[in-house]
Amino acid sequence: MPKKKSPQQKERLPLDIFPEPIEPEIKVKPPTHKVWTENKAKLIERYLLYFVFITHHGTYIDGFAGPQDPQKPDSWAAKLVLESEPKWLKHFHLFEIKKKKIKMLNELKRRQPDRDSKGRKVNREVEVYPGDFNINVHKLLRSASIKPKEATFCLLDQITFECHWSTLKALAEYKPAGYRKIELFYFLGVGWLDRAFSGQKKTKKLEDWWGRDDWDQLLKKGPFKCAMAFVERFKQELGYKTVMPWAIFERKGGGRIMYYMIHATDHPDAPGLMSRAYDRAVFHESYEQLQLEGVFSPKPK
Repeated sequence: MPKKKSPQQKERLPLDIFPEPIEPEIKVKPPTHKVWTENKAKLIERYLLYFVFITHHGTYIDGFAGPQDPQKPDSWAAKLVLESEPKWLKHFHLFEIKKKKIKMLNELKRRQPDRDSKGRKVNREVEVYPGDFNINVHKLLRSASIKPKEATFCLLDQITFECHWSTLKALAEYKPAGYRKIELFYFLGVGWLDRAFSGQKKTKKLEDWWGRDDWDQLLKKGPFKCAMAFVERFKQELGYKTVMPWAIFERKGGGRIMYYMIHATDHPDAPGLMSRAYDRAVFHESYEQLQLEGVFSPKPK
C-alpha cells in the first residue's frame, strides 16, 4: 500500500495558475492551496492585519464598499477590516453608489465600538461617501487629508467594468515622488469577462474601464494573459514596482478561476506578506503568535 504523505510532502498546486515574481529580486513562496471566492474578503482582511503590524497605522479606501452579498456578512471586506484587531488602521473611506448598501455602510459605521476587545480606546475616522466612486475619490484626493507618509490601501472589488482607468491613475499618482504609492487591490472578474464584453453595448464604458479604445485586444486573451495585460500596464504606466495577480477560485464546477486579485505595491515586504495571507486566509493567527514566530516586532511605545 502506498504511504500517506505527511503535511510537509503535500503536492503544491500547478504554478501556471499562480503568480510568478514580476521583479527578479522579489521572491514569494508558491501557494499550497486555493483561495475560494467566499474567502476573498478574508484574504484582504488577513493581508491588512499583517501589514498593519509593520506600519502600526494606515488609511483604508474601499471603492465599492457595500457587501456584494448582504446575506453573507463574512464575505464583506469592509466589515472584516473594521472589526479586525489590533485596530491600528485610523482612517476609513468607504464609497458606494447603491442606496441599500449605503444604508448598510452607515449602520456598520454606527455600530463601531469606542473600545477594542481589551478595553483600549479606539481613535479612528470612518467616512461613507454616497455616489460614484470614480467621481468622489477625486474629492477625497483633492482634500489632501491623506498624508504622504501614511500607509494607504485601496480595495477595488468591482464586479466587472465599474472602476475607470483614470481613477487608477489618480490613485497611483497621488503621493509625491519619493513616497510609496497608494497600494492597490484590483479585482479583475475573468470568470465572466467574455460574456460581459459581449453583453456590453456601451463602448464608452469599456474605454473608461480599460483607459484606451483598444480594449478589444483583451477578447483574444485567456484569463491569465488578460490579467498579465493589466499587470504590465500597472507597472509601465502607473509606475508600481511590484505587481502580482493572485487567483481566486470558484468552489463549484471544478474550481475554475473567477477573479485575479491584482496586487500593486511599492513596499518590499508586501509581496511576501500577500503570499502568507493567501496561504493562511482561513486560519486564525493572533498578534502574540506572530510575534513569537518572529514575523513582526511589537508596536513601539
